[in-house]
Amino acid sequence: MMTAMNSWVGRVFSLDTRSLAVFRLALGLIVCTDALLRTRDFTLMFAADGMFPLSVLRIYLSDPCAWSLAFCVDATWWSGVVLLLEGIAGIVLAVGWGGRWTTVAAWVAVVSVVRRTAPATNAGDLWLICLLFWGIFLPLTAAWSLDTFWRQDRASRDNNGTVCRIFSAATVAIVLQIAAVYMSAGLAKCNESWFSGDAFSYALSVHDHGTHWGSVVGSFAPLAKLVTWSVLAIELIGPCLLIAWPQPSVRLTLVALFISFHLAICVLMSVGIFGFVGVAAWLVVVPTEFWGWLAGHRDTPQGSETLAEKDTQKNTMARGNPLANWLCVGCGAIAIASLAHQISPYRYSPLPAPLASAVRLTGLHQDWNMFGQVLRQEQWVYGRAQLVSGQIIDVLRQGRAVEPIQPAGGFSSLPHHRWHKIFWELPHQPIRIFSASIAAAIARQWNRTHAPAECVRTLEIRFARLSNDPSPGTLHELLLATWPPRDPHGRGNLDRLLEQHGE
Repeated sequence: MMTAMNSWVGRVFSLDTRSLAVFRLALGLIVCTDALLRTRDFTLMFAADGMFPLSVLRIYLSDPCAWSLAFCVDATWWSGVVLLLEGIAGIVLAVGWGGRWTTVAAWVAVVSVVRRTAPATNAGDLWLICLLFWGIFLPLTAAWSLDTFWRQDRASRDNNGTVCRIFSAATVAIVLQIAAVYMSAGLAKCNESWFSGDAFSYALSVHDHGTHWGSVVGSFAPLAKLVTWSVLAIELIGPCLLIAWPQPSVRLTLVALFISFHLAICVLMSVGIFGFVGVAAWLVVVPTEFWGWLAGHRDTPQGSETLAEKDTQKNTMARGNPLANWLCVGCGAIAIASLAHQISPYRYSPLPAPLASAVRLTGLHQDWNMFGQVLRQEQWVYGRAQLVSGQIIDVLRQGRAVEPIQPAGGFSSLPHHRWHKIFWELPHQPIRIFSASIAAAIARQWNRTHAPAECVRTLEIRFARLSNDPSPGTLHELLLATWPPRDPHGRGNLDRLLEQHGE
């Protein structure tokens, strides 16, 4: 009985070093690309006087354990150094140089950058942090890396691309992490909006998460319903099969299915790096038999099956370092506690302070409630700015005319998904602490790049929602931020100054 159990555990949680190598390459490319994409808004999101001043971020994060290298120096140039570190760490990780220390550097850099721009964080950022964390305990450079290429001993040279499976606490953790993301997301979707088949259409159209192709799919009701139910089934059944049925053919089918699933997300939805992180995650569980089959087809035209069998027969099992295993087990307990809290009825109550600090210290936050409850209500945001010339424009949409009621494109007409995330969350009370700095940074950025007559004189950022509460077609509007900040009487400081001078 115990022998059968050990065999099952080994087949479920052991990982091939070549799969780890491809996983490492994908993670490195994602980290590097993320750093490049963030330069688009460097002045707005990383500058000392940008959207997220460090003094306000510290209040928002409210825990010394929510660390970031970017918090060490309150200067724009230092934020640039941290962002550059992320890009360099991604490149070095992709080529596989420096062993686990490169993975540590990538994890530190990503955590630092994500926390520096905390209000613009999405699930893809959090998942990337978790994968990098578990990657620290995995031999990501054991195959197909500069580390193995530069080793001088012949045995190591021969093992560059060796057939070797790894079993350790870290391999268990990363497989369970993949299963937890989908199971948690699937359980959150067990509600009327998903059971009815309407959720996917609402997410793409009403909630403005869809791309052009997403809008096309969302507008075709039968297809949208089929996709909705398919997503629910995939997220609930997929992780169960991953754990319960480690047969190579089943696992390879799951890898192909979920990679296709995430590529479809990239095409249909605007969710940042989430889809690409999902693709990378599934590369880590590609079974050994796939590489044997691939080597057989590549090396000989007639003996692919023989080579695949030989490849599997010479496979060896390596076990992790005991100290690293125990450390990984402790961190796994932190992740499990965070996950249990998020899927429990008490998810809106704070974690006990020591446990919350441990989660922030490791970055193993387990909130995967993506599109759990999708309501039929339209939401939008606009930035009504009066220029010095007297013209009224929407500064959030590159200066086009203000559309206070359902602006064309909704959230999708904002520059990109990080703006989408910021203004989607800004109406919520914890994020409102950034309202003044966000409005001021946007106004300064506009004025810095426009002629004096086209500079912003006053700015109001407004959020609106069209819902069926209390009656169909009810419009709720909320003033999120103003620039200049309003005095207690509700008037802008600049307006008052102009009136005092008779202008």
